[in-house]
Amino acid sequence: MANVAVVTGASRGLGRVIAGFLAGQDFDLILTGRDEAALAAAVAALSKNGARVEGVAGNVADHAHRKTLAEIGARRGGIDLLVNNASELGRTPLGPLAAYPIDKLDQVFAVNVFAPLALVQELLPLLQKREGLVVNISSDAALGGYPGWGAYGASKAALDLISLTLANELKDSGVTVISVDPSDMRTDMHQSAYAGEDISDRPLPDVTIPFWAWLLSQDRAAISGRRFRAQADSWELGA
Repeated sequence: MANVAVVTGASRGLGRVIAGFLAGQDFDLILTGRDEAALAAAVAALSKNGARVEGVAGNVADHAHRKTLAEIGARRGGIDLLVNNASELGRTPLGPLAAYPIDKLDQVFAVNVFAPLALVQELLPLLQKREGLVVNISSDAALGGYPGWGAYGASKAALDLISLTLANELKDSGVTVISVDPSDMRTDMHQSAYAGEDISDRPLPDVTIPFWAWLLSQDRAAISGRRFRAQADSWELGA
């Protein structure tokens, strides 16, 4: 039986790279993203290389969309890997947290905090069935307190704590939970944060592939609850 992975935000950027890597590792893929055309293009490209891929366009903040992903996972017999990669940058241009519109903050937390947790809840029986791994994509903004990045950083800090708490709560169920900071990359989201600036000095998301290859080889019990950096001399942050 093939391993099954769900990757959110998979139509481009980091999510697309992770999906491509997993396809090369013979994972069956369930991919989602908000851009229907970009997601369809990703599915077509991966399927052409022989991967078994199903794409479902939608917003992970929507309950009905999460239910659909769970239904597909159930038809596949379980979930081995969930990558909560979909993220919302928030208001652009970036601005001070003291003046941040609360309705925009609601949107950031809906996608970056509530949706990943809700998707874990929805997929938990399927993850338990396969003793699966949950990867929540974080950010260095969760730790940095960078001016202008307060809303996004706060949401990722909350996701880090959710990851650790879930790891502690699910340790006896066979489900592993970690968070991963991919660091700066040349992506559409990063360009949106620096509109009009040249970000060509940032690496493409492909730079993280060695980390993903290493991660899949690790003892799950040993890594659960950890926070990792996909671009660093030492991938693990803290112990």
